[in-house]
Amino acid sequence: MATDPVVIVGAGAAGCTVALLLARYGIPSTVVDQRTGARLHPAAHVVNARTLEIWNQASPNLIRALEAMTPAVDTVNLIRWCTDVRATPLGEIDLLSQPDRLAEVRGHSPFLISHIGQHLLMPALWEALDDEELIDFRRGWRAALDAGALVLKPPGAASTTEAAQYVVAADGANSSLRAAAGIAMDGPVLANMGSVFFHAPNLYPDGHDRPLLSWIYHPRFSGVMIAHADDDYVLMTPYLHPAQSIARDSEKYWNRQLPNVIGATDYQIRSTGTWTMTSQMATAFRRGPLLLIGDAAHRFPHTGGFGLNSGVQDAHNLAWKLAAVLDSGAPDSLLDTYETERRPVVTRFAEQSTTNHFKLDEVTAPLGITNRALHQATEFMAKPWLSRLPDRVITSVADGLTRAQTARTKRLLRDDARGRQLRRRMAETIPGQLDHFVASGLEFGYAYVSPLIDTGVEGPCPDGDVSIYEPTTHPGARLPHTLVADGAGGIRPIHDLIRPAGLTLFTADMQAWAASMPQSLVDVPIAMTVLSPPDPDGRSAMLDLLEIGQRGAVVVRPDGHVVWRSRTGVDVVDQLEAFVLRAWGPLSKVRAEAGQNPAYRHRERS
Repeated sequence: MATDPVVIVGAGAAGCTVALLLARYGIPSTVVDQRTGARLHPAAHVVNARTLEIWNQASPNLIRALEAMTPAVDTVNLIRWCTDVRATPLGEIDLLSQPDRLAEVRGHSPFLISHIGQHLLMPALWEALDDEELIDFRRGWRAALDAGALVLKPPGAASTTEAAQYVVAADGANSSLRAAAGIAMDGPVLANMGSVFFHAPNLYPDGHDRPLLSWIYHPRFSGVMIAHADDDYVLMTPYLHPAQSIARDSEKYWNRQLPNVIGATDYQIRSTGTWTMTSQMATAFRRGPLLLIGDAAHRFPHTGGFGLNSGVQDAHNLAWKLAAVLDSGAPDSLLDTYETERRPVVTRFAEQSTTNHFKLDEVTAPLGITNRALHQATEFMAKPWLSRLPDRVITSVADGLTRAQTARTKRLLRDDARGRQLRRRMAETIPGQLDHFVASGLEFGYAYVSPLIDTGVEGPCPDGDVSIYEPTTHPGARLPHTLVADGAGGIRPIHDLIRPAGLTLFTADMQAWAASMPQSLVDVPIAMTVLSPPDPDGRSAMLDLLEIGQRGAVVVRPDGHVVWRSRTGVDVVDQLEAFVLRAWGPLSKVRAEAGQNPAYRHRERS
């Protein structure tokens, strides 16, 4: 069986995205995954608007499928702290409490952040792979590296060595390809987590609010519950050692705990799992033809929802570069900019996720329960000398420490002045957790720095606020969303007009820029697109948003990030010429139009 020039190992969100984008650019790929089915124990559930933009670029059919399963915003707006799901909340955050803020966020993208459990998301992504003619999707196949060579093993057959030009390791947090390549992960282990995925149809009676997240502090249990579609839930809690029953006999543990936590026995366990919460980064994102994306390259705490989304961004950054190298003769060194650009971005995501994790201590510190104490206990229980003790001793110590912590929550149930004061102190800190759940500034505002982006005049794009997104066309930033007339009588998001290869120059002064383009750039594919608002009265607002005025221009690459801009006019075209020849001249063979690759013609975007 022939193997394509790119083999993607792992068909999670990141692996599926890079395959779909490569197909969009006309590049065939082989995707292998050791699983035979897409449904899995759900972990991630936050799908942000930037991810939906990327998936819309990769597969509009996928977006239509996801829109059908996206819950209404007024059903996923509550974040609650409580002693159990039946009790009066200690406090909550209503993400719809500021209508003006919501309207502002809606203006940043054609899409809005969504909540889709991985058990629903992955079948849709796998179906998108199956629908794409340029993707050879092989279920049940295993992959390994042997002395740097890729070895694939189909189910029930012998292994074969494959000669792929590039291998994308999207095989998750415990990436075997990363380990085989000798690439280490750097960063702390914060906690060990156990979770249960269960169905409980009567957990919230009709007419009662159903929080998206419930942080539960019960005398026998502390953890967080995520509400999914169709009366499904995920409940998570930390543990200290694999000898504890939550890891050793998880279904028995959860059957004992669930009635305490949800106050009912009308539930059905679908699956259980354990995982390690870390804040870690691979020491390298590339080793020769091997490229790491998603959890194989970086792992974050779940506090913030950056994990899945950052993997999709990795794929977005990498795919057009692979296409330029494979289809158009761009130098292999172009792929080095993948790590140059992505590492600072995911480092900031990791820092914010960790900040969110420990900031939760502000709520629980009055109880004497903190994530910092959990981190210290987790580190202690991982000491090598403890492994020499019998499991029953380790279990007794770990269970004792856990009970001592959760027992502190009994104070929340006191119906006296001290109990009321404690509940009030905790409630006062809850609004300060907003950055954990609203991160539009990071969702849209991440920016790149590399030789592909002209920062010589303005410098690198400065880091913005976590929660508040300020649209900008500063080089390196994502091109802000706006609606434009497409020249064919239609109205489309500006990102739909970005060419899948080469550069796209947007300007309201097309005549001047077309007349001023230097002859030296004739071999560099720069598609020029006129900026025309749907409503003439919106012209000034659109140009103000894009920060280029009536005479300026903004130049964008295939992933929607700005590489250069003029805020004045064609008087600086010599600066554009110098930058493009230096940074993009080596890529000048990149096709100006998608579809010139014969393999791609059946996938012209409609």
